Amino acid sequence: MMDVRNKSLRIIRDYVYILIGAAITAVSFNVFLLPNKIAAGGVSGISTILQSYGFEAAYVQWIINIPLFIAGIILLGGKFGLKTLAGSVFLPLVVFLTRDIQPATHHELLAAIFGGVGIGIGIGIVYLGKGSTGGTALAAQIIHKYTGLSLGTCLAIIDGLIVVTAMIVFNIEQGLYAMLGVYVSSKTIDVVQVGFNRSKMALIITKQEQAVKEAVFKKIDRGVTKISAVGGYTDDERPILMCVVGQTEFTKLKQIVKQIDETAFVIVADASEVLGEGFKRA
Repeated sequence: MMDVRNKSLRIIRDYVYILIGAAITAVSFNVFLLPNKIAAGGVSGISTILQSYGFEAAYVQWIINIPLFIAGIILLGGKFGLKTLAGSVFLPLVVFLTRDIQPATHHELLAAIFGGVGIGIGIGIVYLGKGSTGGTALAAQIIHKYTGLSLGTCLAIIDGLIVVTAMIVFNIEQGLYAMLGVYVSSKTIDVVQVGFNRSKMALIITKQEQAVKEAVFKKIDRGVTKISAVGGYTDDERPILMCVVGQTEFTKLKQIVKQIDETAFVIVADASEVLGEGFKRA
């Protein structure tokens, strides 16, 4: 009974995320991008271009989203479900309901930046609800299936064509603002999904592995994983110590390693999301 209740609560939470995220996306579109003719990719970018020819933006989004959703079910299978349908229908509905809202700014640069942030926050929240607003993401999946191109490439091609069209219909400057909006929204989506607290993963190759392990345990209170490896030139066994630390702890880790073994070889990489004890819960 408890499992059923928890599952129901998760489903409700997901739909709340999808509706809130779609609403934020729609309002950001109406107060920043649309009035400044910034076609920042996706179906919203197409509707921005077509509105300049007298077509209502919300109608354009419905006309594109709903057939794409049906095509996705037919060509890719029924894996999209009600969450994608909810996002595909609700977002244009909010665009329609808020179509008379006053623009927040008529400065194109500010509109591109803050419109991109608003769109990114909205879409990021929709993704947290394990949903989608459909549109060009579905189109990219269809192209990916029948061409073999990666999803990222397919999305880049579609958004690129929309931006180029904006340059032709409006002007080159508007197209450049659209590119800025696409970039800002993509980065904002990453922040919403993984947060600001990025971590660092360090791979440490040292002759003083025991001393380094103990120092990390005691001075940083982080775990260390020992990985067996063999030197490519000498064929000697060279254990690798892997340690994940927060941004604020990374400088201390470097100092510890340097103090113990100045000849240690350290490889550092960004870890965009870390789940588990001492970090974020899954």
